[in-house]
Amino acid sequence: MNTKTTTEQKTLQKEQSANNNQISPLAQRFRKFLPVVVDVETAGFNPQTDALLEIAFLPILMNDEGQVVLGDPINAHVQPFEGANLEASALEFTGIDPNNPLRKAIAEDEKVAIRRMLKELKAVRKQQGCNKCILIGHNAHFDLGFLNAVIERTNSKGHNPFHSFSVLDTVTLSALAYGQTVLAKTCGLAGIEFSNKEAHSALYDTIKTGELFCKIVNSYPLLLNAIDDIEDDNKDDQQNN
Repeated sequence: MNTKTTTEQKTLQKEQSANNNQISPLAQRFRKFLPVVVDVETAGFNPQTDALLEIAFLPILMNDEGQVVLGDPINAHVQPFEGANLEASALEFTGIDPNNPLRKAIAEDEKVAIRRMLKELKAVRKQQGCNKCILIGHNAHFDLGFLNAVIERTNSKGHNPFHSFSVLDTVTLSALAYGQTVLAKTCGLAGIEFSNKEAHSALYDTIKTGELFCKIVNSYPLLLNAIDDIEDDNKDDQQNN
């Protein structure tokens, strides 16, 4: 046996193991959670009875400068589930017509849609070295309620990477940073273009919420004691691996 070759192989294995144990800056910043903006458009306020009509995911990533940035959106137009309630007032508010032929042509069965979206999201999560996802939303528990309901309805719990109740809410962040809670008004204060004509589309609202989240996070660096705490957590993780 070539001793030199064996030594080189062991060195390479150690280097690969060390690289595998390194925590990505994004995972470091959010406790190994992948932040994902989620927005839903619905036919009412009750996630158990009212139809889910649109849903969008937008992963938040980190660039080489340590700034959080928008990833690629994942979205779907969704067919109302069988027996779903369609509140006329909700449809008027969103401007969505479930019976529009053009919409019907692109709308997916909700099980097909949510499984596809969760699969795409899983690839991003693994690429970023994160263990789970955490939902970002404007009035986030509304979106989380409908997300949890569709996952339950479609027997997709085994595919669900999201924390079941923890969220990052841009309403709270907006109040802290700008003294405002309305998405359109906060975007205006943050210098983010916002169109009321395009609003109430899950994809558009997700992008605007993501832009606002990134603006706030990038504008407010971590406090010094928080940085020290993250470094301590990372040392503990490396010792346990």
